[in-house]
Amino acid sequence: MRLRPDTLALTAVLALLTAVGPLAIDMYLPSLPTLTAALDATPAQGQLTLSAFLVGFAGGQVLYGPLSDSRGRKPVLLASLVLFTFGSALCAVAPTIETLIVARFLQALGGAGPVVLARSIVRDLYSGARAARELSNMATILGLIPAVAPLIGGVLESAFNWRATFVLLTLLLGGEMIIVALWLPETIRARAAGGFSFGSVLRSYGVLLRHRGFVSYLGLTAIAFGGLFAYISTSSFILQSIYGLSEIAYGAAFAIGVIGYIGGTLTAGPLVRKRGLDGAIGVGAAAVAFGGLLMLGLVLFGPRSPAAVVVPMMFYMFGVGLVMPQSMASALQPFPERAGAASSLVGFAQMTFGAIVGVGLGKTLGMETVGLFALPVAVSFFGVATLALFLGTARARAGAAR
Repeated sequence: MRLRPDTLALTAVLALLTAVGPLAIDMYLPSLPTLTAALDATPAQGQLTLSAFLVGFAGGQVLYGPLSDSRGRKPVLLASLVLFTFGSALCAVAPTIETLIVARFLQALGGAGPVVLARSIVRDLYSGARAARELSNMATILGLIPAVAPLIGGVLESAFNWRATFVLLTLLLGGEMIIVALWLPETIRARAAGGFSFGSVLRSYGVLLRHRGFVSYLGLTAIAFGGLFAYISTSSFILQSIYGLSEIAYGAAFAIGVIGYIGGTLTAGPLVRKRGLDGAIGVGAAAVAFGGLLMLGLVLFGPRSPAAVVVPMMFYMFGVGLVMPQSMASALQPFPERAGAASSLVGFAQMTFGAIVGVGLGKTLGMETVGLFALPVAVSFFGVATLALFLGTARARAGAAR
């Protein structure tokens, strides 16, 4: 049996592949404070397990897309899944925080492949609004992962310990490897001429970076993700250590924000049909700006409550559910022959930017007053910056969103 285009089964498999990154990040978030203490590490060192993951995730994306353009999607995908599974197993047995940081880097280096290649497969099979709809459908399914992953991680932490999360990830990725090996067909139609080399990679990226519309959409995804990762990287410390939530309560609070993301992806389809890709991105940009400013206002002037962080983040994530899938589809649209490279470059920029944000905010953890206000300041800044970039790049995007 082969998975065929325009079927729910293929959409679900591609969504599960893109879920590799969120699973590896979100499932262990409730355990982040406890694993930090268990390994005799500082909060900043604990946060480095997130930033190291993003660095590995970004680095992997630079290579997987161009490599798959010349070698095919399926063999590269299988190799990346093997590396991710090995990294997850190493995380599960890490004796020190330094070992865990290295293991997270390896895990991410493998985890970058499924995300890049799932998007590339979408571009192999679909184009234009149809590709955007497929990415939004995948994002809707994917949106369930961040909703349930912290809850699962919280339960595993309470019932066992933080290592159980990485054991579960190892088993899940083994299952995904079997599905890909048996049922996912090769989708690339024409392999890149000249084979794979670092020179060809640099030439592909040069073509992409000279396209003003591509750079605009790349910027939108990276900046919107900056605010989202600011929340991901600090929320477990802030909501548990400052606001006093338990691991399971934190998982439930995180899921509330994810409801907004799912709402954004569900809204995307009708909105794209009515207003086009750029119209949907514009609504999303307005939503992230509103969510960020609302969080800043509530934390500064409202009562000290987790709701001051969680509720505004729901609006922000609603906007992310509109901005990121539509921007990704628009960025890939002009480059069918470089879909892998385009997907890689967008992902690299997004994850590198997120890692920088995470390291910067990690320095505020452990300082209660500073840590409390650093998050709303960051989220509001990136929300407003996303809207400003959208408004300021209308002419550059005009020829790309077709």
